[in-house]
Amino acid sequence: MKNIFTLIFIVGFFCSLGIAQDGNSTPPIVSNFLGDQAASANGREEQLYKDGTNYLNESQWQQAIEAFSQVAAMKGRRTDAALYWKAYALNKAGHRDEAETTITALRRDFPHSDWLKDAGALELQIKQGSGQAIDPGRESDEDLKLLAINSLMNSEPERAIPLLQGVLTNPNNSTKLKERALFVLAQSNSPQASEIIGAIARGQSGHDLQVKAIHYLGISGSRYAKLLEDVYAASSDTSIKRAVLQAYMTSGAKELVFAAARGEKDPELHRAAIHQLGAMGARKELEELYQSPSSTGDKEEILQAFGVAGDVDALIHIASTDGDSKVRERAIRNLGPFGGEKAGPVLVQIYANEKEPELRRAAIQSMFVLGDATDLIALARKETDPAMKRRLAEQISVMNSKESRDYMLEILNK
Repeated sequence: MKNIFTLIFIVGFFCSLGIAQDGNSTPPIVSNFLGDQAASANGREEQLYKDGTNYLNESQWQQAIEAFSQVAAMKGRRTDAALYWKAYALNKAGHRDEAETTITALRRDFPHSDWLKDAGALELQIKQGSGQAIDPGRESDEDLKLLAINSLMNSEPERAIPLLQGVLTNPNNSTKLKERALFVLAQSNSPQASEIIGAIARGQSGHDLQVKAIHYLGISGSRYAKLLEDVYAASSDTSIKRAVLQAYMTSGAKELVFAAARGEKDPELHRAAIHQLGAMGARKELEELYQSPSSTGDKEEILQAFGVAGDVDALIHIASTDGDSKVRERAIRNLGPFGGEKAGPVLVQIYANEKEPELRRAAIQSMFVLGDATDLIALARKETDPAMKRRLAEQISVMNSKESRDYMLEILNK
């Protein structure tokens, strides 16, 4: 008490001194004193808030509750955040009623806080943990509505599925909300959920939701393979068929992608299926497809897929032995980006044995892509054809290595 009277006396003294000197209501010395006090309070608030978050990270719930209670009592700039984290810690500590009371205080005192959405989600978790009934229809925020439905799917799926169906059929709901409802349905093992998402995947609710449903069916694994196959067979829409091919790949259904690559009449979809076989590493299927009667254009697509699948041996075999020079050229060029260490000696041999200029140029290009300056320089030193020697020198000249620069100096010194 003595200290308080002393402080009042000092402040009063300096106020009267300031007023007597220049008429200012708050003299500079008092202003500075009050500013220092405010800065000290802000620093104390930040330290307590930091302590509270550290306690949360260490799962020390009671200490976190005490720290955030002190921050909230200071009524500074961290008050709304402190109330949220206090409620979070109270719930973790098993004090659900107090947590809900704290959330109520946050809503009442800070109606425009950025923490209200997080508080709403936390409130749903508290209700679920205490066994209270959750009604998604009472939530106005879309994210909270989906969170409520997710919660019901885990506890009362028979009640949640009709609500999800209502979300999908309500024209006032956003596309985002409907897509999230589809995702929740796709994760369910309920026959009713499968029936709903199956109808949408067949096109019941329009093109955009159909594509999204197909995507989610792919994510759900192989259990929807037959449904996807039926959708693919029934559709004449290229974009829908492409979405199904993507879903096949996501679910790992190589046999269905292979079937599409063999039987699809649409050139664009046929190529897409071949590319997806490459991305799936389907070497056996690609080799079988390559051996079947197909056009040169198809073989070039398959060669690209071999590279993506990492089947270097198949590329080497085709580059060395195929009877179609165009196909061989394409295989040789693919050895550059995909061949790795195995490709270097093969490319040198192809260059040395081939007479066709295009195949030799393809071998040079692939050695350049591999960064094989050593073999390119060795070939250039032995080459007697002026055009090929020039081609080799052009590629070596743009390779950033000491070996290539030394060779350029060698040429200059001749």
